[in-house]
Amino acid sequence: MSLRARPTVTLAPQPPGMTHRFHAMVKPVGAACNLNCTYCYYLHKEGLLHQSGAPRMSDALLEQHIRQYIEAQTGDEVIFSWQGGEPTLLGVDFFRKVVALEAKYQKPHQRIENDLQTNGTLLDGEWAAFLKQHRFLVGLSCDGPKRLHDRFRVTKGGQPTHDQVMAAARLLKQHGVPFNALCVVNRENVKYPLDVYRFLTRDLGVNRVQLIACVEPKVFRDVAPQRWDPASLPVVGTPQARPGAPDSVVTDWSVDPDDWGAFLCKIWDDWYARDYGKVHEDLFETAVAQSLGLPSQRCVTAEFCGKGMAVEHNGDVFACDHYVYPDYRLGNIQEMHLGTMAYCGRQQNFGFAKRDALPRQCRECPHLKLCWGECPKNRLVRTPDGEAGLNYLCPGMKRFYTHIQRDMPEIQRRVQKERGTAPSS
Repeated sequence: MSLRARPTVTLAPQPPGMTHRFHAMVKPVGAACNLNCTYCYYLHKEGLLHQSGAPRMSDALLEQHIRQYIEAQTGDEVIFSWQGGEPTLLGVDFFRKVVALEAKYQKPHQRIENDLQTNGTLLDGEWAAFLKQHRFLVGLSCDGPKRLHDRFRVTKGGQPTHDQVMAAARLLKQHGVPFNALCVVNRENVKYPLDVYRFLTRDLGVNRVQLIACVEPKVFRDVAPQRWDPASLPVVGTPQARPGAPDSVVTDWSVDPDDWGAFLCKIWDDWYARDYGKVHEDLFETAVAQSLGLPSQRCVTAEFCGKGMAVEHNGDVFACDHYVYPDYRLGNIQEMHLGTMAYCGRQQNFGFAKRDALPRQCRECPHLKLCWGECPKNRLVRTPDGEAGLNYLCPGMKRFYTHIQRDMPEIQRRVQKERGTAPSS
């Protein structure tokens, strides 16, 4: 498809004092990856989106995306997130073009930041020097100790990758590149919470951790989220609502909801006793913030979603990174401005549906304002009275939120003391 003439920006009128801010996760290499992780939710996009050969965002399309993304946002910071697949397959020169184009279109007094999610296996000295020079924040995928990481994160030939990840971590440290750990919590490593958490924070040596629950319906390769037959969804707490049953709604590698709750509780206790204020675990930090009446720091626990889209290598834009299915395609940046798609009625409805589609059980839950039904893509089960739309992880999340309430009064006192707002005795 040839590039069209530069489209007109048709953003909605901006109320006084308001800023346009949204996030787009860019997939410049599509679903292409040098690994074959068993649980990957994106590899199948090669077939679903008909990505043949070696997908790659063209230079012209890259410039169009960067220009539109900066153009559409009026805040003082614009964050570019580069993911895949495996974005480092494109090589360092592609990202040299990225930073040059960002400088070209950067607005006065605007700060441009970049983050790169990688499996780490292709990083070398040239990569590390570039990432350091241009202040990229790196997300390094690691599922814990070797025996757990290598269970699912393997090469195309089925070979383990843990040693390569550790080498990448050493390289990034040597060059002073900031990086955090993204850990996919699956049916296996969920059974070893402290092994996972302590490995990431002590052996891998990061002070920022993302723990992502692996939840994939068995039909995820063909059926988009919320396109399931509600009558076919299992009731929460039944064998079909857990991994391992022959007729389970999820894949065998998906995390068990009860195990997920136990995992979070165990790590919370260790984090609160040893690492509070030292290690940023995003689910814990946002639970603290929300308990203090502050906004969620994560889309999955926010009241609304829709501000985080996905841009594929060919310019197609989707409602969310986990909704890259034809059903949720918003358009293409060669035909419609990215900012227009970000604030279009269809995307706004998608975002509001996160709250508006909650079942009664969620709306009456004491933890509603900490959870907001978690990610809609995980709403795979029905409530005990048969209402669809309950989150698959609900039993585990309820256990976790109940567990941490005992520590919230002390955390609130700490925060008040730090801010100098503690009540006088």
